[in-house]
Amino acid sequence: MPLLTRRNLLKASAVAGAYSAGIAVAGKFGLAEAAPEPQLLTAVKTEALLTEAGPTRDVMSWGHDGMPPVLRMTKGRPYAARLKNGLDEPTTIHWHGLRIDNRMDGVPFVTQPYIYTGDSFDYVFTPPDAGTFWYHPHCNTLTQMGHGMTGMLVVEDPADPEFDAEVLLNLRDWRLGGDGQFIAPFRPRDAAKSGTYGTVRTANWRREPQYDAPAGGLVRLRIAITDVTRIFSLKMAGADATVIAIDGNPVPKRFPLDLLQIGPGQRLDLVVRMPDDEGAVATLEDIRGTAPKTIASLRAVGASLKRDIGDLGPLGQNPVPKADLTAAEQIPLVLSATAENAAVESICGTLGYSFWAINKVPWPGDTPDPTAPLAELKLGRSYVFNLENTTPHAHPIHLHGMSFTVISSSTREVMPLVSDTYLVQPDEKVQLALVADNPGDWVLHCHIIEHQKTGMTSYIRVS
Repeated sequence: MPLLTRRNLLKASAVAGAYSAGIAVAGKFGLAEAAPEPQLLTAVKTEALLTEAGPTRDVMSWGHDGMPPVLRMTKGRPYAARLKNGLDEPTTIHWHGLRIDNRMDGVPFVTQPYIYTGDSFDYVFTPPDAGTFWYHPHCNTLTQMGHGMTGMLVVEDPADPEFDAEVLLNLRDWRLGGDGQFIAPFRPRDAAKSGTYGTVRTANWRREPQYDAPAGGLVRLRIAITDVTRIFSLKMAGADATVIAIDGNPVPKRFPLDLLQIGPGQRLDLVVRMPDDEGAVATLEDIRGTAPKTIASLRAVGASLKRDIGDLGPLGQNPVPKADLTAAEQIPLVLSATAENAAVESICGTLGYSFWAINKVPWPGDTPDPTAPLAELKLGRSYVFNLENTTPHAHPIHLHGMSFTVISSSTREVMPLVSDTYLVQPDEKVQLALVADNPGDWVLHCHIIEHQKTGMTSYIRVS
């Protein structure tokens, strides 16, 4: 990952100027059609009613209407957003899971400069894939994300089957004290383990919300884990729920939701067959921990539609290229702890500690070139990431800009899921295959943000 230099800054500023002019939209993966009118997203500090103690101050969002807006796009059609920074610190937007032009990826001084207070930046791209995604800053992430800047993003496919309703759930914690105000975002002893958990759990910024849905109908339940730490083990009580997509991509074979574990950065699409009786409730639960926790619920209303999950047609496939395993180059990636405990400069700042590493080097590390990429990939070639977790903690590893296919695990049978984020279990070895089809420098990191900020982050280069 390049260091911040005047040359890099000027280059990134030139890119920003070209896009701010709104002259073109990034296609797959370059400039193509004229940009549409941008959707305005203004980063602000605001207040929100998150507990019974009264409004929480210093909440961060895009706009003063509370939870960040759900952004909707259409597969294969241009989209534009203008980010205006009304915060008193720099910010950006990363479009988590979208395979778009590198210049739109939102990582400061890797793909763009900071967006300073009062400045704006135009993001323009054409999403090639349909599915459930999300967006968040890549600046001062533990604070900005922890204070609210995590929004859901839906890329629609007009060819998808019809559902009777759609419900979106943005799952995240808040680190709040008894007075409803923010407390320290992390504790070093927890950052060195599984991460620091929030004190208030919410879905759509509410505690255990309930939504109405047609009795006997099929509900598309889109779930995004936007928390900075928490891993969920999800189960549905009171209704049949079937997994139809993970991380934006249709699963190879649909299966019932039964204690499915997903971590920060991941998304899940379910079809829920609502109960036939009006007033009956289906409850989404997190059973990870000592006792089940209600996340949200769906209440059946009206006369039963008597739909059948088996009648639901397939989701459209996304155009993710398949790796040629016979010719793929093997790339070793070892997730490990580090004995170091010194302040290191990570992406957009530091927490003052280093606890974690990739290939035994915490970012940026003490090496001949501390900012060199983990690997340099050739455009169009196939690769297999041999990812090994040597720690006693799970790590949701996220790759920017490209998607991989899970091909094997040392601890369990796996489906050939197409994804951008994989929850690597303790002592697990997993193989992730991909085609290096998107040029640029792409960040690879743990999406438990404390792990990312204390060493478990780097990047790969595709050229």
